[in-house]
Amino acid sequence: MLNWNDVIRFSNNGTPVPDRRVEKTEEQWKEILTPEQFRITRKKGTEAAGSGALCHAHDAGKYNCICCDTPLFDSTIKFSSGTGWPSFTQPITENAIKYEKDIAFGMVRVEVMCNTCDAHQGHVFPDGPEPSGLRYCVNSEAINLVKEEK
Repeated sequence: MLNWNDVIRFSNNGTPVPDRRVEKTEEQWKEILTPEQFRITRKKGTEAAGSGALCHAHDAGKYNCICCDTPLFDSTIKFSSGTGWPSFTQPITENAIKYEKDIAFGMVRVEVMCNTCDAHQGHVFPDGPEPSGLRYCVNSEAINLVKEEK
């Protein structure tokens, strides 16, 4: 289980190698994403708090990157953080997420991206529930819920 020390180490020293890489040109991304998805995932945007369709989703399944369909989070580790964005305590695998220090807007944060295609997902904070203490705060437009079949 990852903790804040792991996140800082990854953001400073590099993330574990992903299982695969997906690379496209900006034009290719624009062809497959909506304008809002492109703005958020490729231009590091943020959706308005509470506006995302997946913020209050409680269905069982996997949350995959909207750009490359890589599984990033599992519904079993999703929780209601009260922030207005879907929140998770762990990525689905240690190498699913890429971490980078983000010093934009006069703040120091850790940005989280899909490690397969570098799509911006959101940020991770050290104020989540135990046992990890992590809160991955993710844009709904950056992920897709693939529901478990019953």
